[in-house]
Amino acid sequence: MRPPNVLVVLSDEHTAAAAGWAGHPHVRTPHLDQLAAQGVSFDRVYTNSPMCVPSRLSVMAGQYVHQIGAWDNGVIPGPSFRTWGHHLREAGYTSVIAGRTHFNGPDRLLGFDLRLTDDLDFWLDHSGKPPRRTTDWRRPSNSHVTEHGPGDHVHTTHDVAATDAALDFLRDPRSEPFLLYVGYMHPHFPLVAPPAYRALYDPADVELPSTADDEHPVISRLRHGFRNDELLTEEELREATVCYWALISHLDHQIGRLLAAVPDDTVVIYTSDHGEMAGHHGIWQKQCFYEPAVRIPLLLRHPSVQPGRNHDHVSLVDVLPTLRDIAGLTPDPALPGRTLLDPVDRPVLSEYHAQGMVDGGFMLKSGPWKYCYHGAAQRPQVFNVDTDPLELYDLSTDEALVARLDSELRSILDPDRIDVLAKSDQAERLATLTRG
Repeated sequence: MRPPNVLVVLSDEHTAAAAGWAGHPHVRTPHLDQLAAQGVSFDRVYTNSPMCVPSRLSVMAGQYVHQIGAWDNGVIPGPSFRTWGHHLREAGYTSVIAGRTHFNGPDRLLGFDLRLTDDLDFWLDHSGKPPRRTTDWRRPSNSHVTEHGPGDHVHTTHDVAATDAALDFLRDPRSEPFLLYVGYMHPHFPLVAPPAYRALYDPADVELPSTADDEHPVISRLRHGFRNDELLTEEELREATVCYWALISHLDHQIGRLLAAVPDDTVVIYTSDHGEMAGHHGIWQKQCFYEPAVRIPLLLRHPSVQPGRNHDHVSLVDVLPTLRDIAGLTPDPALPGRTLLDPVDRPVLSEYHAQGMVDGGFMLKSGPWKYCYHGAAQRPQVFNVDTDPLELYDLSTDEALVARLDSELRSILDPDRIDVLAKSDQAERLATLTRG
């Protein structure tokens, strides 16, 4: 029996709560809402790294960041890196890319058979340069929030072109099954939104989150490094927020164009690489383990799957096992994830090894508990997300709870050893560039 065609859509920086089907009172996502009604919406989905390249390499390889050395945005995948394209070739699939993948380096396919449109080159690192992880590092500006408003932007042009190319591909009938991956820039900053979509929203509707300084020293340093400690006016915060909403609505429109072009028996997966803090805890962008940064949307439409909502803890490493399952391949024991066609609730791991954090950060989400380990020299953070969804009350003074969660984290990896590996790799890459 011929396996089904598959469409996978990956956006950039879409936090889970900012969608109509997720219950947001203002964000308009009619096409994604329809997809959610047709399939399964997963409510507890987490990125395996709140950073673009590490997250994308992790989802493509179906492995954790530390397993593939995807430490930061400068990493260039090596020749042994295996993606969805490599895996599904075993089942006779043609695998195709349109748009954003954030693959660094000269190999623009990484196991896929065809690329229709490419990334914006200024987002790519062809040198392998690692980030500077020092206490004095600071982003040049806070333009990730201050550059906002209605207007034209190359990100919008990129996304429309990716949709156009994907639609051209879909119009061409094929005998072999295909995996079509479409990657979008939106709603990644800068928050410059197409005027027609910006006009959908009123800044007065924005409920401003608290921007009080976080007392945890790691978070305070992160805020300082990304210049999130620079005060913004209420007008700026409201405008930045509605522009973020507008970018999500433009993304939704592009996805609607794709959904209109594929038959109902096409398997569709929608998700994002990570979220966006959007001012929560006084932070814009991601790079931390609060819910807006690490919890992401995931929708799955499959002809044999009953529509509904799923509350299991899953993560992006589950996408590749799902694709293998859809293609009729047997489970790969080397992959830590599980197929989403038969999800299993289990602890989720996320990690961060880039600028803004001097030492590696590790998150374990297990049941209601979130445990954030920032190295032996720093106190951890612990939250009960079920009773404290805004993560305002750190429970790390509960020594027994910390010990239990720390043991659970270490059953997956040794965070201190992984931190050493990440820093060693980054130091070697820097030394190579210096020698060269």
